[in-house]
Amino acid sequence: MATVLVTGGRGASGRWVVDRLADEHAVVVVDREHPGLAVDPAPHVSFRAADLADRGEALDVVHAVDPDAVVHWAAIPVAGTHPDGRVFETNVLVAHNVLTAAGRADAPVVQASSDGAYGFFFAEPTPLPDALPVTEEHPLRPEDPYGLSKVTAEETAAAVARRHGSPAVSVRPSWIQYPGAYACREAGYVEDLAAGAGNFWSYVDARDVADLVAVAVDDLLGDDPVVEPGTHEAVNCVAADNALGRPLLDLLREAYGGVPDECAVAEGDDRGAYSVAKANRLFGWEPDRSWREAAEADVAEPALFDV
Repeated sequence: MATVLVTGGRGASGRWVVDRLADEHAVVVVDREHPGLAVDPAPHVSFRAADLADRGEALDVVHAVDPDAVVHWAAIPVAGTHPDGRVFETNVLVAHNVLTAAGRADAPVVQASSDGAYGFFFAEPTPLPDALPVTEEHPLRPEDPYGLSKVTAEETAAAVARRHGSPAVSVRPSWIQYPGAYACREAGYVEDLAAGAGNFWSYVDARDVADLVAVAVDDLLGDDPVVEPGTHEAVNCVAADNALGRPLLDLLREAYGGVPDECAVAEGDDRGAYSVAKANRLFGWEPDRSWREAAEADVAEPALFDV
């Protein structure tokens, strides 16, 4: 059983990633706070506390765990909740510390990036994509500190992969939703076209995100990985449909007055704006969940420990 160190594993989406990985691996969760020695961890899960913004602590904890792979999921997860400088500085510093430590440990990396790296959502005004669907080759043009931090983290992963010869994957989810609690189906979102226009009404279920992380980790740890040593790949991670269930081109025309000149989306197709063809080609991954079933699903949230 391989050992996978997961940063931010106690967070909202991180716990789904940990739960999924623990099916096959020994998972060491590293977060700012330890749940306490009195807790009873879930099978194949253990905990360490560290301030990953401190370079020494990050290097120390990765060295101590000596993981076979690192999943870097810790970050301030959205712009607007903290001062801009703190968002950028924290996310970039933590990513650099963790990824550098992973490289020195010869551990391949899967990290959380975001569709925010493209720079659509927080741009003023929101631009249309250069082309549809949006592939990983689309230019990255963030104007906000969160998106910029994700671009920087991706470049850091690529630099570490080149220097240390270990492979890295950056996963770009779009607004992660949780079964039975889909914010993208609340009335204020569904009834206000502008509410979701910034990321073109895209979303993804936390379980699909966890599945992509798991298959990426399995690839990197395999005997013949698709992502070769010394290389970095970024992959989109979004649901197949959009959150409103309406034709995507109709939504764009209504919200933006038109569609990109380069457009391979069919009229009447209620798909999302982002392509997941690369994740499918590399890892055989496709999103399995839609708001049509998952928004009202009764699924227990992962419990990583019992008190």
